[in-house]
Amino acid sequence: MEAIKEKLNEPLIEKFHSTSGSLAVIDALLSEDVTTVFGYPGGAIMPIYDALFDFEKSLKHILVRHEQGAIHAAQGFARVSGQTGVVFATSGPGATNLVTGLADAQIDSTPLVCITGQVFAHLLGTDAFQETDIINITMPVTKWNYQITDANEIPEILAKAFYIARSGRPGPVLVDITKNAQLQMFDYKGYRKCIHIRSYRPEPIIRNEYIEQAAAIINNAKKPFIVFGQGVILGNAEKEFLNFIEKTGIPTAWTIMGMSAIPTNHQLGVGMVGMHGNYAPNYFTNECDVLIAIGMRFDDRVTGRLDKYAKQAKIIHLDIDPAEIDKNVKTTVGVWGNCKETLPLLTKLVDEKTHADWFAMFKEKEKIETDKLISKELNPTEGELNMGEVINILNELTAGEAVIVTDVGQHQMVACRYSKQNLSRSNITSGGLGTMGFAIPAAIGAKFGAPERQIVAIMGDGGAQMNLQELGTIMQFKPNVKIIILNNSFLGMVRQWQELFHKRRYSFTDIQSPNFVKVAEAYGIKGKQISEREDLRSSLKEMLDAPESYLLEIAVKHEDNVFPMVPQGKGVSEIVLSKEEI
Repeated sequence: MEAIKEKLNEPLIEKFHSTSGSLAVIDALLSEDVTTVFGYPGGAIMPIYDALFDFEKSLKHILVRHEQGAIHAAQGFARVSGQTGVVFATSGPGATNLVTGLADAQIDSTPLVCITGQVFAHLLGTDAFQETDIINITMPVTKWNYQITDANEIPEILAKAFYIARSGRPGPVLVDITKNAQLQMFDYKGYRKCIHIRSYRPEPIIRNEYIEQAAAIINNAKKPFIVFGQGVILGNAEKEFLNFIEKTGIPTAWTIMGMSAIPTNHQLGVGMVGMHGNYAPNYFTNECDVLIAIGMRFDDRVTGRLDKYAKQAKIIHLDIDPAEIDKNVKTTVGVWGNCKETLPLLTKLVDEKTHADWFAMFKEKEKIETDKLISKELNPTEGELNMGEVINILNELTAGEAVIVTDVGQHQMVACRYSKQNLSRSNITSGGLGTMGFAIPAAIGAKFGAPERQIVAIMGDGGAQMNLQELGTIMQFKPNVKIIILNNSFLGMVRQWQELFHKRRYSFTDIQSPNFVKVAEAYGIKGKQISEREDLRSSLKEMLDAPESYLLEIAVKHEDNVFPMVPQGKGVSEIVLSKEEI
């Protein structure tokens, strides 16, 4: 128990002739260099919490107010730090409260190890108090899960759990440990990190012939276009990716999850693709002759109608997960492997070019979007405040250095459209699942994952109320998190669809909210409400300069819409800039 020996006082070490399952769990975490655990105790996981008591200085536990808050916090921690997030929860409702976060982490490829307590093994299947079959419940939303009923399994299974969670395409793993296994004393032979699992190949074999085929297609392209996703960030391949795009001179766009892998003001960056992405990259997806997809999965919000997506183009798809290649979009060449390894091989073979005329076409479309939409969104002079100008001033005050954590809805699209980000791992959002209530706990986790960085959580009034109780976690553990609530008194994204496609029949989207500032004050968090343009800059600066957490509620335009937009059932080149075009 080398990790434990380093942490325990010497007199306590002498008591351990054999080891409990619970101490083996703690030793596993210390051996994996885990520093922070997010969780909530309960009866079935109490022995692990009892063992944790002696490691308060070396293993920080953040007591959340709801298990969903724990797993979203672990997601924020993992996404900003690149480490594996760790969660503790008890059996029954404690475990089932993790399901939404597991699904979110699974679709967004976030590495997590969730350890849940379970009833005694002899009670399994008897409908015992707080017994739930969490293994079968979570099988569809985990990369791997396993139930331990004997303490002897703990070292090997936890080693596998961490290895599987972080290797290859990352994802969440759940390990369910019965209470008897936690209490059981056994002959502990030590913890060994897992470096190989028979039949599990986290990274596919790189095939040079596919690299050569891809390079030949790129070199012959007249109008090539790159769309990259989070795979660049997860592969720690930001440098390799920059080398590739700067040699080829190809216009480059990002998905929401890929945002921040390169600085958003990079000269080759042409903006964000997707339903509410930028005009030029969406439009020219259906004009390019070669589309190079890197570390992205052709989500439906990126492609629009598949039968209208890049049909004119040869498709090159680089991905670590072979299951993603040809899943949604048929490729000309699929390049398997971690892009940190495949991109340098490809970069060696491609020609150095500029594609100046092709790039100029993007600039023309960008000017149309700027003149018709962006300039009005970012620099209004009259009327109610809008979300775009809030993000614009926030960019100026943070110089693009902050971590932006968004919830889900209109504010998310606006923040992702207009945020300026100079550093990787700066855009933390719920992408594939679209989980409202994500932002507050994820921001808490992000602050523990990157304590030196400014963390700004942006949310709407609807999502803010879904995990508002996590203000209690901020109160107790005091992470310096800045919270911006853009309050339009609506469930804004649903309302937008109701306006555009359901004849303004606003069915249950007009939502009332508490006085958020008073709620924050009840948790010992300073706050302020504003609604006037002349107060915006000074209030944002006051929030950012505050030495502790701060909540700023900003009343924004009641019925505002996010454009551009690719209407449902349309192709990406049918993107519109206003509701009049629908």
